[in-house]
Amino acid sequence: MIMEEKSNSRTDVIMAGLGGMGVLMAGQILAWSALKNYKHVSWLPSYGVEKRGGLCECMVIFSDQDIASPLIDRAQTVVVFDGSQLKTFEPRVLPGGMMLVESAGLEDEQESRDYELVKIPGVEIAVSMGKRQVSNLILLGTYVSIMDTIPSELIEEELERRFGTKKTILEWNQKAFRQGLELGRNAKK
Repeated sequence: MIMEEKSNSRTDVIMAGLGGMGVLMAGQILAWSALKNYKHVSWLPSYGVEKRGGLCECMVIFSDQDIASPLIDRAQTVVVFDGSQLKTFEPRVLPGGMMLVESAGLEDEQESRDYELVKIPGVEIAVSMGKRQVSNLILLGTYVSIMDTIPSELIEEELERRFGTKKTILEWNQKAFRQGLELGRNAKK
């Protein structure tokens, strides 16, 4: 297990999209990975009654300090897995923060924002890989690479723990996550 130097900072992230896109799973993977580096971790899902296609989100907090509430009204970082939901979640980004958004379905071309917008072609890359379902891991990888709050090795360990008995699924998820890491490295340049 890799341990990085602990920080007294707190990280809040909102992951959002539509049910069936892997939003909650990506948030769970992030939260479980954070447990290896932080004393306190919170993962709080929120979703409608629809099994697929309804709005869903999860709020992930990791910190070395106590977490008073798992609710996050606005976060420094918001990851949106469905570009058509940009306007819905835009008010949740703190000024000076960052929104990582899936570029497929993105219609908003508003120029002035008080946060940084990073467009990620996760669906396009996942389709080119032959597995549309792994776009969530591409977005997670991009988040991990850009924000640098959790070592990517911890995510890889969690993928192994979660999918280790399902070799093909593990390989697809690892490949997608690594594609996201590369996207994040390129976005930082």
